[in-house]
Amino acid sequence: MDYPEKYELRFQAPAVEDDVVIVRRTQRSGAAGAPIYEDETGIVRAEISADGEVRMLASGGHQAPDAPQAVRTHP
Repeated sequence: MDYPEKYELRFQAPAVEDDVVIVRRTQRSGAAGAPIYEDETGIVRAEISADGEVRMLASGGHQAPDAPQAVRTHP
């Protein structure tokens, strides 16, 4: 299966404009077999399926990342 190189994750932020994070495909796969994507800092990580379903992954202890409000491929 051919997965996009980059995705845009849009998170709802309280009282300000939505927060947008660009994530790139890594060489790793998640538990469901889909690629793991991460931002340039490595803090925001997500397994994204071919159907665009997102499972956020903790990158450090005590993290409980919220799911994005929207996900779309990024050019």
